[in-house]
Amino acid sequence: MTLRPSVPLGFEPILDFLRSSGLVGQGETPAAEPLTGGVSSDIWKVALANGTVCVKRALPRLRVAQLWEAPVGRNRFERMWMETASAIVPGIAPKVLAADESGIFAMAYLDPKAHPLWKAELAAGLASAAFAARVGDALVRIHAGTASRSDIAARFATDSSFHAIRLEPYLLATGHAHPDMAERLGELAATTAEKRLVLVHGDVSPKNILVGPSGPIFLDAECAWYGDPAFDVAFCLNHLLLKCVWVPQARDRFLKCFDAFADAYLSGVGWEMPDELEARAAALLPGLLLARVDGKSPVEYLKDEKDKDRVRAVARDLLRHPPTHLATVRDTWRETWKDS
Repeated sequence: MTLRPSVPLGFEPILDFLRSSGLVGQGETPAAEPLTGGVSSDIWKVALANGTVCVKRALPRLRVAQLWEAPVGRNRFERMWMETASAIVPGIAPKVLAADESGIFAMAYLDPKAHPLWKAELAAGLASAAFAARVGDALVRIHAGTASRSDIAARFATDSSFHAIRLEPYLLATGHAHPDMAERLGELAATTAEKRLVLVHGDVSPKNILVGPSGPIFLDAECAWYGDPAFDVAFCLNHLLLKCVWVPQARDRFLKCFDAFADAYLSGVGWEMPDELEARAAALLPGLLLARVDGKSPVEYLKDEKDKDRVRAVARDLLRHPPTHLATVRDTWRETWKDS
């Protein structure tokens, strides 16, 4: 008697998808294991006969302390972002192998030994300004390649989803924690929401960027939206600033990465005046800083209340006096932390 392999708990819908898409046979049950680290999706590593794949399925409720629900259809837009971006910058995202209308999709699995996370590199103090510039260059190429594209705008008209998974949990929820800043944070959310200029990734974070052999590889585009490119810029730069608190010995290198990313990105902006985009990103940045302390998705590595209070202080001051240049944010941040 031949025993059939048992199906891991939670793997059933993934297995049904793999069978229906033809990636595995109807009677086949491949070896699979869940991957950890994500708060918004179930992600499985699956060993197929012709190679390993990664399969992703969105969750209706995110794994965070506060109640945070989001449409599961966002995975379809993530897959579409990967396909659209890869046509503009080949290799910028893993290759999509199969997908269904529910949002589940399979993509090529990239071995972490050859594709380390940028976040892991930064955590170890390995802050390469040259790599940060490549991230900025890749991002602006995607933005430029989708600017003024009515076809792409129609495919990524995800305003309600972007509000649910970005503007509300980051800016508006932070306004509840800081009532005196609520009006300003609401203005930032409204300004961001009204711009429909390029295809936005929505989660340009070091945890979603691999350091590939040929350059950066972007992951987790669940927040894909045709909107304001300043959001992607501010979102990434926000993480580079916060890493200064997490790994203080690499602070100067992180700030050089900040400049390298910003310079590379802004040098490629052609669909609008670069200083106008920079002004929106600079104004949004302190709102995102405050959000990563008091919004629905605080960064996990800021644990010291004194550090959190210092982030709050600099973010609140910049919200009161909105900067128009990214260098102003960088200089204010450097001055705030110079004695620590």
